[in-house]
Amino acid sequence: MSIIIGIDIGGSTTKIVGVQDGAIITPMLVRATDPVASLFGAFGKFIDGNNLPLNSVEQIMITGVGASYIGRPIYGLPTAKVEEFLANGLGGLFLTGLSHAIIVSMGTGTALVEASEDSIKHIGGTGIGGGTILGLSSRMLNIRDIELVIKAAEGGDLSNVDLMVGDLTKDLLPGLPPYTTASNFGRISDVATTGDIALGIINLVLQTIGMTAIFAVRGTGVNNVALIGNLSVMPQCKDVFEILRRLFSVDFIIPNNAEYATAVGAALAYPLGKQYVRVEGF
Repeated sequence: MSIIIGIDIGGSTTKIVGVQDGAIITPMLVRATDPVASLFGAFGKFIDGNNLPLNSVEQIMITGVGASYIGRPIYGLPTAKVEEFLANGLGGLFLTGLSHAIIVSMGTGTALVEASEDSIKHIGGTGIGGGTILGLSSRMLNIRDIELVIKAAEGGDLSNVDLMVGDLTKDLLPGLPPYTTASNFGRISDVATTGDIALGIINLVLQTIGMTAIFAVRGTGVNNVALIGNLSVMPQCKDVFEILRRLFSVDFIIPNNAEYATAVGAALAYPLGKQYVRVEGF
């Protein structure tokens, strides 16, 4: 039975999935700084891990910033490029089962698309993302591995870093509970630990992304927000977005396989007949 392979070639990771009869097969991730090396590494790992002969692959669909480096078909197989925002929208809707949503792709930076069954359009974004976490943690903590930052943050205490509304006033402010952040890093103290600062950095990035999504919701009237990309599976993500949900009554959804949504969307573009560009070569 033929299989369609979707590959999302990012700045630091490449994700690959198979789609067969509308079902996702064996999502995999490879880390590499070189986009071509990461693509072939991911493809080889996927083919070998699933014992797939090359002739079982009907189509390869690639997307992401690294797709621009691919100038010929992969191993001579039919290969095409899918615009990343389209892949974000298709993947986000498929994984959530929604028919209309704001899709927030949280990677090195953050991109937002409004996606429905009829149209997918890019509505904006921010340079805040995983790259921000790595940059700040490198300077502030001398930690350059995202997994180590996440691990350190698990024991962090935001009260040693952030200024809360409750720190400023004893009065109850409408719509702003005492635990609401008044200033990120506005209360950093000499006793702040590595874990406190790591959590503060992650919280700063996730809150900024969340508020960007909330402003998008208010501009479009769509109340469902699907969170996809690498940051969506960070353990701190659920807590941050749950607080934002309570404050602003926006439905934030983190679907299963959220980090692979763009690769899934790339693969789906082929059977759905969406726009793509064939890679020609020899």
